[in-house]
Amino acid sequence: MMNYKHIICALSAACCLYGCAEWDEHYVDTNVNGADKTLWQQLKENPQLSDFCQVMEQTKVFRMHKKTSVSYADLLDSGQSFTVIAPINGTFNRDSLLNLVQTNQGDSVVEKFFVFNHLSRTLRSVTPENNSIHLLNSKYVQIGPEGIEGVRVVTPNIPAKNGVLHITERPLPYRYSLYEALSDEAQLNEIGRNLRLYEEDELDPEQSVSSGIQEGVPIYVDSVVISYNRMLQRIGYIDAEDSTYMMVVPTNDGWNKAWEEASKYFVYDQSVLKRDSIQKYWTNRALLEDAIFNKTSQKSIQDSLISVQYTRTTPEYHVFYKPFAEGGILNGAQKQECSNGDLYITQEWPFTPEQTYFKEIRSEGESTSLITTERDCTYNIRHVAADSISKDAYLHVVPRTGTSNWELTYRVNNTLSGDYDICAVILPKSVDNPINPNLRPCKFRATVNYVDTLGNAQTFNCDNTQFKNDPERVDTIVLAENFHFPACNFDQNDIKVSVKIQCSITARETSTHSREMYLDCIYLRPRTSKSEQQ
Repeated sequence: MMNYKHIICALSAACCLYGCAEWDEHYVDTNVNGADKTLWQQLKENPQLSDFCQVMEQTKVFRMHKKTSVSYADLLDSGQSFTVIAPINGTFNRDSLLNLVQTNQGDSVVEKFFVFNHLSRTLRSVTPENNSIHLLNSKYVQIGPEGIEGVRVVTPNIPAKNGVLHITERPLPYRYSLYEALSDEAQLNEIGRNLRLYEEDELDPEQSVSSGIQEGVPIYVDSVVISYNRMLQRIGYIDAEDSTYMMVVPTNDGWNKAWEEASKYFVYDQSVLKRDSIQKYWTNRALLEDAIFNKTSQKSIQDSLISVQYTRTTPEYHVFYKPFAEGGILNGAQKQECSNGDLYITQEWPFTPEQTYFKEIRSEGESTSLITTERDCTYNIRHVAADSISKDAYLHVVPRTGTSNWELTYRVNNTLSGDYDICAVILPKSVDNPINPNLRPCKFRATVNYVDTLGNAQTFNCDNTQFKNDPERVDTIVLAENFHFPACNFDQNDIKVSVKIQCSITARETSTHSREMYLDCIYLRPRTSKSEQQ
């Protein structure tokens, strides 16, 4: 969850450097290795590093997203401990960096991409063994006899009383994280723009420096702030440098096309507060939830990929077979290596709505908590293991009297503003009594309750059809074909969609029909233009 902004805020406490004993005690590591010069003095005395020194002098520390008067030269001349990796003159565009630091935004860019990429609080020498070093931008790079992240070290292990200095033949390469690639690369920045909407800051009291409590309120000498993204907490920490992910995303045109389609499924009625923001949130999340894969969770990426949303309770979702084969989600994708994983870039969003957000919806018959109204019946939950029975259970509905035409209403959760076939799955009597099943059908009517885009309650009586199940088989009866819900009810506490089943057997039909029903589930089957063509 923590990214480079966390480090920024920790470092930016340097604005207290010259007048705050508590802060010095928290960060200073005096006389690290017995040398008598600071890192800054070592840098200034080396004529090969004058370009690097000018950038350090002119780049200011950011604190709470604001530019301070403290430079990175000040930090390197203080008691704080660092490893500094300094490229020699002429190997980077000094003038361009110095022009950038004249503005707040440009200074922040130089701080992130250049300064933080060459400083570390991990004291690390170049040794015959390979090791890793954690830079201030949270990235891990390799350091060893062959160089630092593939860059040759001209002069290693220069001691300073507050750290160690390595001089390199050129700057270290900056490797985007997955999150940074989405935010900063022009062909992908539409995704990044949508993701950045959910960035927030939060005080970290454990890492902040406290000076006590006044009137019951903690007072902090240095407030360390964690920057995090609410969306990434739900879909995957693609900003975390200590993780390894795979991610597949489309370029901007493909994203915008998919976004326009997906947003039509998340149209909330006008009674829902902040409905536009909720629509935008769920549209973004719907397109990205299954696009992220933890590398350590995969058994064989050639055979299948499971997204970070995968759970054993719904194994039919979040699994994508033969991803590199024709028609697979990674087929033809351009691979780009990032600091915390691999990014696969496609021209189009590589999923279908049915694979991701436009899923089947089941109100299980045995889930009696979903029953909102009941009349003239009793019921019992029955369990039986069979491939044809959803969740291995069903509801046995019994009329209170021999002539009672009972009714049950089931709540249906998480409907989208899309088209569904609304079905009831009814089991044969033989599931309970295979020897003497009493094969008489049940006859019933159905009503769909929903709301329109204004939030007004509506009903559809399924064309007043009299439905009759086949008593000899598991029967999926379509109550309403290609029914359109005008308003989304996804992730809402106020459930506005329900299906009522009402037994409708006349007295003279009692001998030929049964008022008992073995209800497996109410089932909503997604319909799209593609599924209709099939």
